[in-house]
Amino acid sequence: LSLTPQCPVPPQLEGLCSFLQLSTCPEPALVRFCSWLLPLSPALGHTSAAILAQQLFLRRVLALTQPPSRHLMAALTSFCSKYSHALCRVLVAAVLQGPGEGAEQTKLLCELVEECLEPHSVQLVLSQVLEVPLSEKLLPVLQAVLGRQVRSPPCPTGEVLPPELLDLLVLTLCQQAPAFATSLNFARLVTAVLTVYQSQVS
Repeated sequence: LSLTPQCPVPPQLEGLCSFLQLSTCPEPALVRFCSWLLPLSPALGHTSAAILAQQLFLRRVLALTQPPSRHLMAALTSFCSKYSHALCRVLVAAVLQGPGEGAEQTKLLCELVEECLEPHSVQLVLSQVLEVPLSEKLLPVLQAVLGRQVRSPPCPTGEVLPPELLDLLVLTLCQQAPAFATSLNFARLVTAVLTVYQSQVS
């Protein structure tokens, strides 16, 4: 198997993933495969990385009914270290739009935000969350994003979030406040926003 400069084009890559049964391979093999991906040069393009993220992780994550195994977390962490943007585009979108509470998926998403994703991917997660109707299950994800902003050093302009993204976050919270009037998680989220961005939010 070779994914070096003659990397298969996306349709070929999808066929290759299906042939190798990557979506159902044992999790220890998944860890080894992701470790093998990292030193590839040149790196995979975004489309190819997104295909692999879908094939390797989507079915497994959406099927979670208990915390992910250490092998699955190791594979996700390894993949995120180089292709976190592609993982967000595929996996985060599916989790956010999935039906039901999706408790384990939400916990996993929070863990990825807190421990694995690169800063620009954390901002992508925030923008994805703000594109869907806000629900109680998404509040911990927003809380995790804000937690990362506190720990991450500010960018050269002194703004942790781009102004337009911060404005959208504040606008969403203002619009949704009546629907979450009795939500303790929502109250904590608003307090966190006012604490982290006290100089920018009036």
